[in-house]
Amino acid sequence: MSVYDRDNIFAKILRGEVPSFKVHEDDHTLAFLDIMPRTLGHTLVIPKAPARNLLDAPSDALSRTILAVQRVAKAAKIAFAADGVTLLQFSEQASGQVVFHLHFHVLPRYDGIPLLPPQTNMESNETLVPRAAKLRAAIANLGV
Repeated sequence: MSVYDRDNIFAKILRGEVPSFKVHEDDHTLAFLDIMPRTLGHTLVIPKAPARNLLDAPSDALSRTILAVQRVAKAAKIAFAADGVTLLQFSEQASGQVVFHLHFHVLPRYDGIPLLPPQTNMESNETLVPRAAKLRAAIANLGV
């Protein structure tokens, strides 16, 4: 297995070197909107601990991350009036992993509407800012 690259884009987001549309953050995880969403509300959830993917993630980081994934998924379903939620996680290049920091895709789904292909279009700040605010509010409404 390859070594964790501390200069991957998600590591840079965690260090504040690259901006993101944060929707949830705690001591162990960060969630932010995907700037090239495959569906309305497409969100990424990552551990703050360095982990290349599911195959090398420390168990404590993985367990905390999946709890954050669940929280974001519940809130996204509510915030974006979705009919369901798809979760995606890719481990290693052969699986389709592009960014080598463990991350889960939370994809709100709508009956009869397929996902857009990956990297179809980059959303504008004007579009993502209100979506992030809507999802943050839904997460806050879930309570502790």
